[in-house]
Amino acid sequence: MFDRTKAKVIRIGDRCIGGDYPIAIQSMCNTKTEDVKATVAQILALEAAGCEIIRVAVPTMEAAEAITEIKKQIHIPLVADIHFDYRLAIAAIEHGIDKIRINPGNIGSVDRVKAVVDKAKAYHVPIRVGVNSGSLEKDLIAKYGGHVTAEGIVESALDKVHLIEDLGYDQMVISIKSSDVMMCVKAHELIAAKTDYPLHVGITESGTLISGNIKSAVGLGIMLNEGVGHTIRVSLTGDPLEEIKSAKLILKTLGLRKGGIEVVSCPTCGRTRIDLIGLANKVENLVQNYDLDIKVAVMGCVVNGPGEAREADIGVAGGIGEGLLIKKGEIVKKVPEDQLLAVLKDELDHWNK
Repeated sequence: MFDRTKAKVIRIGDRCIGGDYPIAIQSMCNTKTEDVKATVAQILALEAAGCEIIRVAVPTMEAAEAITEIKKQIHIPLVADIHFDYRLAIAAIEHGIDKIRINPGNIGSVDRVKAVVDKAKAYHVPIRVGVNSGSLEKDLIAKYGGHVTAEGIVESALDKVHLIEDLGYDQMVISIKSSDVMMCVKAHELIAAKTDYPLHVGITESGTLISGNIKSAVGLGIMLNEGVGHTIRVSLTGDPLEEIKSAKLILKTLGLRKGGIEVVSCPTCGRTRIDLIGLANKVENLVQNYDLDIKVAVMGCVVNGPGEAREADIGVAGGIGEGLLIKKGEIVKKVPEDQLLAVLKDELDHWNK
């Protein structure tokens, strides 16, 4: 186990990570950053969903210049993702970015890295040092048996960190990622024992909603439960809003975050006489709009429903064309099936009033 509170505190815009600050949820826009209107619209939607730090790609000078206008219209820290051109990193900093993400190995010469570091230092902009398994240096692959290893990823990342430290800067966040879940876990365990910089954790290229969520939940669940990680991104091939929902649920399930309604539902069986699958999905979508720290149960039958929902704050259970409203295991109302969702919504609207 690791003590995440011992990590160095890094300020990103008006938010801090590391130390005993809460684990921050991140995502990345899939809009073209040059399209300010579309990018701002997506960021505002992500903010409303619970995103706390947002990253945008900066592949062109036009994208770097768009940062100024984007920053005026959003309310969470903005991170610039830079891959190769050090001039884009410098421009992003000059246009008001809150953090930059670079792999110094891709930037080029030490002089170019120094130019970025000097600019970041002057503007008090932290650097996220990112190393992915897919971009590991050939000499480190050779050193560790001719293939990518957790040890090689960690060595690569720490080499970059030491380079930036040697250039006189220590405002860094480390990100090491792999699509191999257990390799990613091992790499984070290794690096957590070697550095006190805050760690950005996630499973990169994890896949679509189903595979991506499962791989991310397993990998992040292990790491976070061991005390590793200070900010997270669930990388999914899909709408970035889904990343936020998944990240919130992972943190809540591990007890690392409070707030937000948790939905529990039964898997259905031969006793089910209502459209439980449809109802459960509607309930899950409904509760996204409430900042209540409660549990809602959606049960398929009136035989076991009340008992199974006993640990929930409120729940519904289906019958034949009708359903029950349940509070703390006690039946309080019977309504037609088509009114169940509306009745539940009314209860949530007036919760604690």
